[in-house]
Amino acid sequence: MGSSQVVVLVVAVVAAISGFFVKALLDRLRKVDVESDRKRIMERAEQDAANKLREADLAIKERQLAQKQEAERELARARDEVRERERALDKRHESLTQQEDDLRKQQKMVESNQRRLADRLEDANRRHDELGKMLEVQRQTLHSVSGLSPGEATKRLLDSLEQELTQEMGSIIARHEKRVAEVVEQKSRDILLTAIQRYAAAHTAESTTSTVDIPSDEMKGRIIGREGRNIRTFEKVTGVDVIIDDTPGVVIVSGFDPVRREIARQTLNKLIADGRIHPSRIEEVFNDTSKEIEAFIQKKGEEASQEVGVPGVHPKVLYMLGRLHFRTSYSQNVLRHSIEVAFLSGMLAEMIGLDGDIARRAGLLHDIGKAADHELEGGHPKIGADILKRHNEKPDIVHAAYGHHDEIICEYPYTMVVATADACSASRPGARRESLERYIKRMEELESIACGFPGVEQAFAIQAGRELRVVASSKDTDDMKAAKICRDIAKAFEEQLTYPGEIKVTVVRESRFTEVAR
Repeated sequence: MGSSQVVVLVVAVVAAISGFFVKALLDRLRKVDVESDRKRIMERAEQDAANKLREADLAIKERQLAQKQEAERELARARDEVRERERALDKRHESLTQQEDDLRKQQKMVESNQRRLADRLEDANRRHDELGKMLEVQRQTLHSVSGLSPGEATKRLLDSLEQELTQEMGSIIARHEKRVAEVVEQKSRDILLTAIQRYAAAHTAESTTSTVDIPSDEMKGRIIGREGRNIRTFEKVTGVDVIIDDTPGVVIVSGFDPVRREIARQTLNKLIADGRIHPSRIEEVFNDTSKEIEAFIQKKGEEASQEVGVPGVHPKVLYMLGRLHFRTSYSQNVLRHSIEVAFLSGMLAEMIGLDGDIARRAGLLHDIGKAADHELEGGHPKIGADILKRHNEKPDIVHAAYGHHDEIICEYPYTMVVATADACSASRPGARRESLERYIKRMEELESIACGFPGVEQAFAIQAGRELRVVASSKDTDDMKAAKICRDIAKAFEEQLTYPGEIKVTVVRESRFTEVAR
């Protein structure tokens, strides 16, 4: 081995040893740096953890504080509600106490009245027994003095009494009529003013026809159209009949459904005003008018509900109620009649201690069946009850619609209240006008009843049946008997007839003498 190789070997050994020590030194330095980093990281982590812990504690404390405040607010609200309920209970207790006191007072009054009534009844019975004994004694005395049998004495006494009473009644009636004649002019003026005000309300005549004014007779040809296509399309679309005759200036629309007839009338008015009359235009105007009428009907139902103060009515029921605006009964508008019945029912119910709101609701909806009675089978009470039941109305409301014409047993007090209000609204003077047949029949009844009295020669019903003129025989009657006949005829009318308002009876008795000068 040469010296150069030894040197290389020595250098390699020295380099290896140096590398080993350098590596060991670097490893130690790296370990020191790592340990320093680890300590710094640990210190930072501990500091972050402490910060997080402090933030968490702070958040927990804030949340606990917020929960505490919310709990205090809930507790305060609960305390307020409890206080309100306590005050309401106190008021209720005071009201019940007052009612109990009033009831106790009324009970005492009733007991006192019963005792007084019993005493009076006992006194009346005693007086009746004494009067019977006295009459028996007088009857025996009269029989022994007159020598007549009880039957003959009774008959003679009654005949004498009847003659005296007839004379006295005639005298009294004539005296009262004379006194009444002094103020008859003022009374008649008041009656006329009242009648004018009563009949001033608008009434829709009950009819199946509506008239439409046209500017000229040339328009009739345009309405008919070429070969009648316009009028056929109009009748097919609207479902009504159009009557075009020689009557100048008008066209008649006929149909039993009042809503459909009104849609047809307005459609025809719009077509005449527009001037364009052909099948497609007819359908377009009819559709627009139908939508307007539908909205108008719904609005009428809502207005009626608001006017009476009946909230929460189903929209379908409100629509049916609005249809009653186009329905009339004996010339009385059914919607206005229902509103009037609602107000009357509410007042009657409140007067007798029932719920006025329920009564008003029942009164407003009692004739709802008339909006569909031409489409369904059965009378309007049953149809109305079915409609209200399907739309979740209460049983007493349904029963009021079903039984307001006394067709069933009244199970609810509101049914009787509505029936009473319905009768009041229908029978008040001026509310309804009679049909021609019923009017003629009532005229004949008035005259026939009057002619059935002795001494009456002729009778004439005038003033649409509000007055009856009777001509009495001057030979068979005098002034006293004529006054009695007048009174008896009026009494017969009250007992035998049913009529709105009043009937004035006038008996005329006169003597006529005729001579001819030649």
